[in-house]
Amino acid sequence: MDAFAALRLQVEWGADEALEPLPRDRMRVAPVPERVAPRPLPEAQPAAPTVQPAVQPAPVRRAQEIAAAATSTADLRAALAAFDGCPLAATATNLVFADGNPQAGLMLVGEGPGEEEDRTGKPFVGRSGQFLDRMLASIGLDRSRYLITNLIPWRPPGNRNPTDNEVLICLPFLLRHIALVRPRRLVLLGALAARGVLGGSAGITRLRGRWHSATIPGLEAPVPALPMLHPAYLLRNAGAKREAWADLRLLRRSLDADLTQV
Repeated sequence: MDAFAALRLQVEWGADEALEPLPRDRMRVAPVPERVAPRPLPEAQPAAPTVQPAVQPAPVRRAQEIAAAATSTADLRAALAAFDGCPLAATATNLVFADGNPQAGLMLVGEGPGEEEDRTGKPFVGRSGQFLDRMLASIGLDRSRYLITNLIPWRPPGNRNPTDNEVLICLPFLLRHIALVRPRRLVLLGALAARGVLGGSAGITRLRGRWHSATIPGLEAPVPALPMLHPAYLLRNAGAKREAWADLRLLRRSLDADLTQV
């Protein structure tokens, strides 16, 4: 029988393993191979640090330098008006800087101007701004009792959301504005303002309802900051007004506590 016929016969019989040419004596104890001492490994060298300092894009570095040079809010406004490093300035009608009382000790920060704000050059004068005025009036606050501004001082075309790069360029001006005003309390209206000032990526529904500590460059101590739902969101979601009212009461209690400590 040739090898091919033998292989076919084994397949027909159901053989599915290759057999050795000679039988193996499985009762014989195999000799233990000589143990070879392992070669010592070379001493590990500490890895060189790989963390590189973050390099900011040129427009962001320029914004930081210009904002840091401002020694008053008037200087900061003039610097923003002359700044050409943000593309939003070329499409907006007006720079929307701030409104209210810089000496009040309470500063509100929104996200960005809309159509009415862009037309008038004042923050929160449109429908959501009027609603915010009524909300704050319910706890005894008007614009003589606080300063209000936005993270983005120019209206994005079509009221679109600002890009990450636009936020990074505008943020140094907002932080410098806060440092110059030196408020005792901050209210951050909406997720964009909250993340810009506090950092991180948490949503506004997780941040609201309690005070946070905002570290502001140029200030010796953190500033208490209260994130709140944006009034534009409340106009679209009436069911969230209960949470907004709870935050307003929290703000009022904190302001009252400041008064008792004077």
